[in-house]
Amino acid sequence: MNAPRPNPWISAIHAYVPGSAKGAGDRPPVKLSSNENPWGASPKATEALVRAAQASNRYPDGAATALRRKIAKLHHLDPERIVCGTGSDEILQLLPMIYCQPGDSVLYVRHGFMVYPIAAQRAGAVPIAAPDRDYTADIDQLLAAVRDDTRIVFIANPNNPTGTMVPAGEIARLHAGLRPDILLVVDQAYAEYLDSPDPDGGLALAAKHENVLVTRTFSKIYGLGGLRVGWGTGHPNLIRELNRVRAPFPISVPALAAAEAAVDDQPFVADCRRKNREQRQRLEQAILGLGNKGLKAVPSAANFLLMTCPQEGPLAAEPLHRALLAAGYVTRWLPGQGLPHALRVSVGNEAETAGFIEALAEIAAGA
Repeated sequence: MNAPRPNPWISAIHAYVPGSAKGAGDRPPVKLSSNENPWGASPKATEALVRAAQASNRYPDGAATALRRKIAKLHHLDPERIVCGTGSDEILQLLPMIYCQPGDSVLYVRHGFMVYPIAAQRAGAVPIAAPDRDYTADIDQLLAAVRDDTRIVFIANPNNPTGTMVPAGEIARLHAGLRPDILLVVDQAYAEYLDSPDPDGGLALAAKHENVLVTRTFSKIYGLGGLRVGWGTGHPNLIRELNRVRAPFPISVPALAAAEAAVDDQPFVADCRRKNREQRQRLEQAILGLGNKGLKAVPSAANFLLMTCPQEGPLAAEPLHRALLAAGYVTRWLPGQGLPHALRVSVGNEAETAGFIEALAEIAAGA
């Protein structure tokens, strides 16, 4: 058969499946499957987006100069040590292509973000999932899993989909235990949901060492998931290599304008952080109140909760997912991430959280 054939490592990839946005019936569902900001984006960002749309006939600044300067000022970084991309996903996907050869290994945490093994496989590398402990990254297990051919270690902190957090001392211990030729990637997509500007010390490590890269995104607390804006920071050598291979114009003119305005509106970010904490605690308490039904909430530092379910019966994860869908609430069932017994539930706004809690209680009462 004479036809183009993909590399075998590409054919082995299980494509990333985003959280569903479809509900049951004709009414619009409440989407609690993708960890989006239910309070939207800063009004200043949406206003900038609309204004900038008039210049959509022009190519954007491929280097995102103004955005990098604003990010650098906010986080006390050097703008020359920042790279922007089409979401942090673009940066994460490029790293194995830069630093791995076919057959090299890339390490991540079991129950970690599924982009990591996909990124490894795109480069022909072998993804290795290190065991965790209580849904949290286990630094000793990660270090024990390092091989001679390991080139990258990915760790999301807080972790997606579990919401758990590794403290700064443990991230520092992980870095100290890695060879200098291994790149440590600290994915801080949910860092803004914590009060500290650098909750796990990743930014500080990236400022001091040649083998640490930190990524962040505008898709979560900034509420710009639909615009695809992300950034990373690290040693100039890392940034230089990323700039060699990233898309020449990764972020559109309107998206750049919106992201720049979003950075300037930190009061909006702080308000979303406060609201998220309130609704997350409310959701967690409601799930804990159903402990007699076998439902549990894993403590979370992000804008979602991992709800573990009984192994069998109407409140097992799959039937509960379907029942919630029928009630108008879309959650994320996670069999593909080794969590067939769990649902990830994004934090909604006040009304969405109240409605979800009511629907969950009704389903549990009838179980």
